[in-house]
Amino acid sequence: MHELLITQMSYLIRLSEEEKEWIRQVFAIKTYEKGEYFLREGQVCREAGFIVEGMVRYVLTRDDGEELTVDFNKEMEYTCNYASFLDKSPSETAIQCIEPTTIIVISYDDLQEIYARFAEGQKFGRLICEFLYVQAIKKVQSLYTNEPEKRYLQFMDVYSTLVPRLPQYYISSYVGVKPPSLSRIRKRLAK
Repeated sequence: MHELLITQMSYLIRLSEEEKEWIRQVFAIKTYEKGEYFLREGQVCREAGFIVEGMVRYVLTRDDGEELTVDFNKEMEYTCNYASFLDKSPSETAIQCIEPTTIIVISYDDLQEIYARFAEGQKFGRLICEFLYVQAIKKVQSLYTNEPEKRYLQFMDVYSTLVPRLPQYYISSYVGVKPPSLSRIRKRLAK
């Protein structure tokens, strides 16, 4: 399983054989059942992960108890509440496994070791941060400027392969509408 992570990291940076071996020894493999949490709301995120198998959703709970799905990560993607991970603050979102999931994890201290020890460790961290930043800005802009139909089309551009694996209410929550409204959007687009 570590080889998948090494391959993914190698798309971003060059890794020496010594660095690859360090990855194999330091990253731990964790498995979660459907419905289990990688991170709960209010906990400090102490690990960053790379999803080998399965899928997670990021959940924000409103004051009235309604759960909002704000993002998804699937196989070959990283998962973490990066703000909580960096400043050790309680997470405002939960990360829930929505199917059986295997995640290779690293602690904050060990990730800092990558930045310090690896020849291109700083570059790796910068590229991941830049990617997360761009994704967050696009999502915020979309919520403020796009109608639900356009947000649904953007969802389909990014996550179309996940649709068979996702309950409809997760998709409607992500788009920012109730399930009946999502049904109407789909009917309009099917014409």
